[in-house]
Amino acid sequence: EQIFKQLNNIYSMIFCVITDGTVNETQSLPDCDVAVFGFSGLGEVDYESELTGKTEKFEEAARLSKSAGCGLLCGCRTVSRGLARKSAAVSDRGRLLGISDMTHVIDGEEYKSGAYLGFYSVNGCKVGVCIENDLLFPEAVKSLAVCGCNVIVVMLEEVRDNLPPLLIRAYSYLFGVPIVMCAGKTAYFADISGAIATSTQKEALFEICPQSRYRVVTTRIKGISSDQREDY
Repeated sequence: EQIFKQLNNIYSMIFCVITDGTVNETQSLPDCDVAVFGFSGLGEVDYESELTGKTEKFEEAARLSKSAGCGLLCGCRTVSRGLARKSAAVSDRGRLLGISDMTHVIDGEEYKSGAYLGFYSVNGCKVGVCIENDLLFPEAVKSLAVCGCNVIVVMLEEVRDNLPPLLIRAYSYLFGVPIVMCAGKTAYFADISGAIATSTQKEALFEICPQSRYRVVTTRIKGISSDQREDY
């Protein structure tokens, strides 16, 4: 019984989505395992300014994650030698784990596309990062699920229509991964049953129980081994 309770504690995690606020103005966070800021969390980050010490936005995020004792994901717009990207900075209890960029740019948008999907171990949880346009491409979300993500975090600057909530609900159900989304001043959570929850509070808390449940799916295809007898 004691072991069972410990396992439940390990696989029950609290995600806090901060829909209104910045990292440098935040003194403390609610008790959570992973906190998520939208694009207002860090604003625009210039890599040259960060490297020369003129700004310390990534360091501020890492410090906040250390003081709160949790993982931290922050949406931001990064600039490098004039090239702008939509990105997410990921920290874990004082360590900056990396910055992931949106990988799909549509119809001549002013942003530069990134090259890799974001996949991190944050506070003991395997977290995938999906940024803005990437949500429109099922293969991106499916790839994160296949790689073993426990949770996928989606970052949007705003919700222009009802498509993003529908997509995360469908992806969560089809790929078996809970999805947390921060979109403007609204937080969303979709679980693998197909249910979805929304909140417009400044700080929204979602309890997530990461699971690794698999089903056996069989199919028949023509070809592959022509020398074998066909099974009617």
